[in-house]
Amino acid sequence: MDKKKKVVVAFSGGLDTSYTVMRLAQEGYEVYAACANTGGFSDEQLKKNEENAYRLGAVQYVTLDVTQEYYEKSLRYMIFGNVMRNNCYPISVSSERIFQALAIARYANEIGADAIAHGSTGAGNDQIRFDMTFLVMAPGVEIITLTRDEKLSRQEEVDYLNEHGFTADFAKLKYSYNVGIWGTSICGGELLDPSQGLPEEAYLKHVTAEEPETLLKITFDKGEIAAVNGEAFSDKVKAIQKIEEIGASYAIGRDCNVGDTIIGIKGRVGFEAAAPKLIIEAHRLLEKSTLSKWQQYWKDQVSQWYGMFLHESQYLEPVMPDIEAMLTSSQRNVNGTAILRLRPYGFETVGVDSPCDLQKSKLGEYGEMQHGWTADEAKGFIKVLSTPLRVYYGIHPDEKR
Repeated sequence: MDKKKKVVVAFSGGLDTSYTVMRLAQEGYEVYAACANTGGFSDEQLKKNEENAYRLGAVQYVTLDVTQEYYEKSLRYMIFGNVMRNNCYPISVSSERIFQALAIARYANEIGADAIAHGSTGAGNDQIRFDMTFLVMAPGVEIITLTRDEKLSRQEEVDYLNEHGFTADFAKLKYSYNVGIWGTSICGGELLDPSQGLPEEAYLKHVTAEEPETLLKITFDKGEIAAVNGEAFSDKVKAIQKIEEIGASYAIGRDCNVGDTIIGIKGRVGFEAAAPKLIIEAHRLLEKSTLSKWQQYWKDQVSQWYGMFLHESQYLEPVMPDIEAMLTSSQRNVNGTAILRLRPYGFETVGVDSPCDLQKSKLGEYGEMQHGWTADEAKGFIKVLSTPLRVYYGIHPDEKR
């Protein structure tokens, strides 16, 4: 008898991956269901995933917890770079997918799998993120995508599961959600009409704060979160979760993003991401006072590329560690506390308290009480600065605006 082929299924517990586990098990594969958790699954969800995986026919289920790796190798750099796609979207799902795919590929290599399967369709970006990572990190391992290759409908998958004795609530809802530590994406519903936004009921988090407004103080040490409202955090993931808890109670971080997919079409997604919005704005505020003009400028340039490469499945491009090194170096003096004022559905910046604040330079204070230069020195500088323009318009006076 031929040895059964080992296949690792990237298992989320949703319809597509549930169908994939059962179908491959029915076809004679030795199925290993692996759930790569980047912080978006609750303990209850993970337990249910395990139960369902065995009911579907898996011989083994594992949870691969890569939440800390996701922070260390991605989130910290997105904070360093103030990364927002289209100055709007904190790259939530796309960055998670890369690290889920990396974890699945490592596991497949560890158990000597013959194949890896995932539930992506042929419509979006996830198929590219998974396939590209598997091709690089698990070369020679077959990639199986039943939903994509056979163009399966949801109803076809539900019918197959029911016929083989597995029932679950896979009703197609008006909205689909992807919940993660770096934000929740929302698809469907009114977003299909580009002239409409999402109604209140589409969001998972609503205003629950008892106070009409509150101050949020985020302390950074070399660009990383060190404390929230005076409470120290050595675990940066827990710090992010704390900020999310505070910001979500004011329903902060809601927005919609229209962007270009990797395959070149426009896509629209809604999201709620209190923690990323607050952390990045607080970090940016602190950088304005602690970085030089050109540090800010060049960091912004490479950060744009970093975010784009991460979104478009180029995390394994060799330039990424080089960009990360530059971002890390830029954070050596990003120390201190940024203060934000939160209110329902929004927030505003208040100020910073930093030992590295360049506004407190001993050379001179900003404003009317400056002591870094004399009036004559200022006039001389302005005259020198204007020299090229005075020469040019002296020769071409007719071009003056």
